[in-house]
Amino acid sequence: MTGQAPHSATPLVSAPLGKRMLIGAVIALMLISTFVSSVQHPDPSWPERWVLRPLIIVPLAGAMGAAFYHIMDYLRRQMRLNKWLALTLGILAYIVALWLGSVLGLNGTLWN
Repeated sequence: MTGQAPHSATPLVSAPLGKRMLIGAVIALMLISTFVSSVQHPDPSWPERWVLRPLIIVPLAGAMGAAFYHIMDYLRRQMRLNKWLALTLGILAYIVALWLGSVLGLNGTLWN
């Protein structure tokens, strides 16, 4: 008989990670596309396809923020961290990731 731990170890990289990253990227894409589409008359000094940069960078930042949220949830389950602490840190990190992605994506255009 082999000695196995009574609890099964869940892998850190799994299907829920991909789902959470996709959801985080879609939320970020919806937010930045709403913000970018509100520009009626862009400044002529901006690059011709200035919209592409924020529409690529901000969803990537949202996906990374969602990945951090997933890691916090994983640590909560594995290390028995406080549920509210992990939730608060995960949401705060997602918001910071969106903000930093927005600054990086809109740098030189709407963020001056």
